[in-house]
Amino acid sequence: MFSGKIGRFPVLQVALDFIEKEVALRVAEASVRGGADWIEAGTPLIKSLGISIVKELKETFPSKIIVADMKTMDTGKLETELAIKNGADIVSILGVADDNTIKDAIRVAHENNVRIMADLINCKNIEQRAVEIENLGADYILVHTGIDQQRRGLSPFDQLRKISSLIKIPIAVAGGLNENTVGEAIKMGAKIIIVGGAITRSDNPYMATIKIKEAIKKAAEL
Repeated sequence: MFSGKIGRFPVLQVALDFIEKEVALRVAEASVRGGADWIEAGTPLIKSLGISIVKELKETFPSKIIVADMKTMDTGKLETELAIKNGADIVSILGVADDNTIKDAIRVAHENNVRIMADLINCKNIEQRAVEIENLGADYILVHTGIDQQRRGLSPFDQLRKISSLIKIPIAVAGGLNENTVGEAIKMGAKIIIVGGAITRSDNPYMATIKIKEAIKKAAEL
């Protein structure tokens, strides 16, 4: 049974932002062998293949936590239920969603021993919103610089720095992280390190995962 608690070391979550099932499963297998803790069915993957890909990931990697990156904006109960029925352990919802949407998602998730990760991507006042969402009962807060934002040179570190001392629930961080930058995120308080391209676009996802896991452990021990 998934408790939602983070252990001694920060978690490595690998984001499978693919549209092809075969590629996603191959990279997932390599990252699991390399030590990935949580596997994320990325939004493009779910939109391309349907919610059943979450079920397939859970059946293929039953010992791993499976994150359904739904990025829910409305119908929080319905979309969370869909993810739960297909084996998700964690479901993402957008921080810019209505409070009632978030509360509905949290309620149905907790009734089924599933956790909610609130994604602050594009929130205008993330300090205020992070506190509000924590008070609504979310399990994790995600500081997220999207791929299109990264192309403009943005990173999640300024936002991470702003909220790390404001909330008590674990903070996840995503946005172009690699073996050279995960340490900085951990020093700023991140407990869930979400890595996409540095692993998924690597020539050797297995070795890339190993290197990032080593960097996470090293930073956590300092």
